[in-house]
Amino acid sequence: MKPMKNTETNKTTFKVGDTVLVLDEAMSGKIKKMVGNTITIETSDGFLLDFESNELVKKTTDVSIKKELFSHESLDEALHTKEASIKKKQPQTRPKERFEPTMEIDLHIHQLTNSFKGMSNHDMLTLQLETAKRQLEFAISKRIQKVVFIHGVGEGVLKVELEYLFGRYNNVKFYDANYQKYGVGATEVYIFQNAPNN
Repeated sequence: MKPMKNTETNKTTFKVGDTVLVLDEAMSGKIKKMVGNTITIETSDGFLLDFESNELVKKTTDVSIKKELFSHESLDEALHTKEASIKKKQPQTRPKERFEPTMEIDLHIHQLTNSFKGMSNHDMLTLQLETAKRQLEFAISKRIQKVVFIHGVGEGVLKVELEYLFGRYNNVKFYDANYQKYGVGATEVYIFQNAPNN
């Protein structure tokens, strides 16, 4: 004697008019007819299709579940929790501030001396380069990573001399400073903290 096959694996009870989803297929419809385990559904396209009851699942339209899941209170609480976690993770300084140079040196001659009357171009250039060297040495000794030297545009002599000066250090790299902030008249120096000094 053969054992009876249990075709009633799906415990859900269906009735005509229920909206059901078809397992393993992207299809749904309303139950139109039921004969034993065979259920006829009408799809949204108007087709009548037969399925076994264990191939279908009842589409839940429980209003209380929807209200609980999508209530304003639960959404507000979720948003509040999310915002609180974002605020905790934010760094103390904004990213833009982190990358701003920590030291600026204005090498315009009127910033370096009260009176430059009687100074030759060579004297002024020497004062500017000595100031740049002294400030760079200070930045290296204090472990300041970025320094901007504001030299202006002029004829470009000071810029060339500064590049020669910076090139003598093996623990720095230099490049044009932020154009939006300084225009073309400034050079930024990045000081490597673990490289040996000159």
